[in-house]
Amino acid sequence: MGRRTNSDLAGLATSGIRRFTALANQTPGCVKLTLGEPEFDTPEPVRAAVSDSLARGLTHYPPNNGRPELLEAISGYMARHGLSYAPDELIVTCGATEALAATLMAILDPGDEVIVPTPAFGLYESIVRASHGVVVPIDTSKRGFQISPTDIGNALTERTKAIVITSPNNPTGCVYSHETLEAVGLAQFQSGIYVICDDVYNRLAYDEGYERFAVLAQHEQERLAKDERADREFHGLADRTVVVDSFSKPWAMTGWRLGWLAAPRELKAQIEKMHQYLVSSVPAFVQDAAVVALGCDVEPMRETYRRRRGLVVSRLGEMGLPVEEPSGAFYAFPSISHLGMGSEEFCERAIREAGVALVPGTCFGAEGFVRLSYCVSDDDLETGLDRLEKFVTALRD
Repeated sequence: MGRRTNSDLAGLATSGIRRFTALANQTPGCVKLTLGEPEFDTPEPVRAAVSDSLARGLTHYPPNNGRPELLEAISGYMARHGLSYAPDELIVTCGATEALAATLMAILDPGDEVIVPTPAFGLYESIVRASHGVVVPIDTSKRGFQISPTDIGNALTERTKAIVITSPNNPTGCVYSHETLEAVGLAQFQSGIYVICDDVYNRLAYDEGYERFAVLAQHEQERLAKDERADREFHGLADRTVVVDSFSKPWAMTGWRLGWLAAPRELKAQIEKMHQYLVSSVPAFVQDAAVVALGCDVEPMRETYRRRRGLVVSRLGEMGLPVEEPSGAFYAFPSISHLGMGSEEFCERAIREAGVALVPGTCFGAEGFVRLSYCVSDDDLETGLDRLEKFVTALRD
């Protein structure tokens, strides 16, 4: 009899995004609107910094949590964006993926539940299940992809350990409202759960006044600390909040596999154990380049995505595909539920019959939708939208 492997891995499928991208790669001339990978190259100063680091011989083990220069730079960067984390509250990780994995593996016991508002990036469920946890989804598709206190209240149980929130969101592009963030904060205050903020798209929010949960949590903790009437049993939302961020999307550094996490010292001390056991450290010779990246202006890329957002929303409307206007990231998530087929069939046929590839909503726990990525070249986006329009028109004829 063969040896058993981790039973929680048996039910995990390979990434649906990668699966449909592979199908598109097997179709000559197919336009791929599947991957969330900027078509821009990493800024030249960032690339040049790697060459300099290699020339200086930075090829040895760095400190597990990151070189001091990078930790200082990340701390300063976060402070400029409203978050106060000291260098010793940070861990430099191999992308946001490793940051999420280390965090969830550090906090979950077998059978613990993690609330995941859906539609959601499928990675969350995979990591939770591989860590012997249980995902409890909240369907936000009927609320404009926002979360209500009732939603969270109905999902909370004695086994709930955490909630994962992503804003701007993948796959919807939505930005969580102040009311949504307050609902999450109230649940955290009342139940003591962890909030894991996947903030990888935070530099790609389009509108002024964008709020982040971690910023609100820190401000609330500071306010209560000054309030003599505050409940002394209240330990502060920020004490149970983990911020995950990445260089991949804003700076077009997907292939670098660089990210970080921020957490209070006591919690960070547990997460760093998993980080050390998983990867030991991020390669030494890319860390000075990460410092350079933090000083690079991402506004031109963000403005490009904002412009493309307008084109995509307009064209989808003309096709009769209802869509919530994205407020960030570089995805649109139109509904195809009225077309009489499931999202996987829709996407398979779009590749075969029209030469355009999208990702079915089932990959994000949301049947009846498809994800369209507009971080491709203008020419590819125009061609892909033209092909999608012809395909949708043919379905109605």
